[in-house]
Amino acid sequence: MLNDWLTSDRIQIRTDITDWRQAVEVSAEPLLKDGTITPDYLTAIFAQWEKLGPYFVLAPGIAMPHARPEEGAKGLGLSLLTLPHGVKFNSEDNDPVYTVVMLSAPDKHSHIELISELAELFSSDEEMQKIHQAADIKTIQDVIAKF
Repeated sequence: MLNDWLTSDRIQIRTDITDWRQAVEVSAEPLLKDGTITPDYLTAIFAQWEKLGPYFVLAPGIAMPHARPEEGAKGLGLSLLTLPHGVKFNSEDNDPVYTVVMLSAPDKHSHIELISELAELFSSDEEMQKIHQAADIKTIQDVIAKF
C-alpha cells in the first residue's frame, strides 16, 4: 500500500539541503502542489516545533512532520525526502535526519493503516538504510514496494 501513496512524484532525493526548516518545506512541496495540504499545514508544524521542539523526529535518522487535520490537511497523503548527507533537526538522540516523510491526514481515522505500514518500514534498519543511501528514486520505490 505504501507504494500507492509514495509515487515517484512524491519522492525526492536532495543533497543541497542543510537546514531542518528547509527540509520540512521541501518535503511538503508535492503535497502542497496537489492540494493535499495548505500552507497553513506548514505553519502549524513550525508552530508546534517552537512549542515542543523536534516532536516529529521519531527515531535515529527519521522525521515525520505532521499537524492536526484541521490545520490544513485536505486529504490523506505522504511524501518522502531523502537527505544523503543528513541534516540536524535539533533532536539530541536522533540527529542527523536522513529521511523525512511528510504525513497528511484529513481526519483521525483514515491514516491508521498508513501509519501501521510506515511503522513496519521504519522498524527495518536494513530497509531504512537502503532508503537513506539511495542514489535514485527507483531504489526507494523498490524498498517501499515491500511494505
